Amino acid sequence: MKWGQWGARFSTAAYLDMIHTCLDHGITSFDHADIYGDYTTEEEFGAALKQIPGKRAAMQLITKCGIQMPVEARPSFQIKSYNTSKAYIIACAERSLRNLQTDYLDALLIHRPDPLMDPAEIAEAFTQLKQQGKILHAGVSNFTPSQVNMLHTYFPVAINQLEISVVHMDPFHNGQLDQCIEKKIVPMAWAPLGSGALFNNEPDERSTRILQTAAPLATKYQIEADLILLAFLHRHPSGIVPVLGTSKASRIISAMQASGVRLETEDWFRLWEASAGKQVP
Repeated sequence: MKWGQWGARFSTAAYLDMIHTCLDHGITSFDHADIYGDYTTEEEFGAALKQIPGKRAAMQLITKCGIQMPVEARPSFQIKSYNTSKAYIIACAERSLRNLQTDYLDALLIHRPDPLMDPAEIAEAFTQLKQQGKILHAGVSNFTPSQVNMLHTYFPVAINQLEISVVHMDPFHNGQLDQCIEKKIVPMAWAPLGSGALFNNEPDERSTRILQTAAPLATKYQIEADLILLAFLHRHPSGIVPVLGTSKASRIISAMQASGVRLETEDWFRLWEASAGKQVP
């Protein structure tokens, strides 16, 4: 999301450098959405990928659709809205394939729950795309357990992208991660470091409490404090996959250290307590 127009504004060469950096360090999944960069980032990434076609098989390309955002590139959209019709999902998938310069998507997700969504129609779209070999897996983003259950009756939901972090712990308690374990759905955590709120220049009382708790743990486990917060996610048995929002290669490389750290149970609950501001019941 932050590599293109909504962030670092990478050139094609910069995209290539970052793709190579990720692959060289064992990071093979690249998370997109059609709206990123006001509908420009997929195409920019694809221009880089076109130069290294031999690397595609080693990568997983994930993208999302379903949000209609009124921007210059989409003059027909009058207000921000959702569209999960069969025709729209298929049209978005076809466009993403062209933009990303690929024959298939490893996963296509519905970006936000649509109050008007028809699960049977969504299933028809995903089934057609899978039968044509254009997507390998179907998933969702920001869906509640009841919404996932509804869709799961019609097709297997493979991924649910959720906001999960030490400052957004709802999925630990509202059934979303329980459901991921039950139905073998991969939970992907967006904003895994709390959208940077923990590291701004004027941290609030809660952020200060969390960082003060993370500091001695960082010393104990010999990694940076922010990586302790990624290790907090990795500790959960659902197999949370953090979606890194950085455009800095050094941060991507260092983040891999967190995957090798298993927090002791009491250390995990120290962070939980720091976030909640109270002991567990």
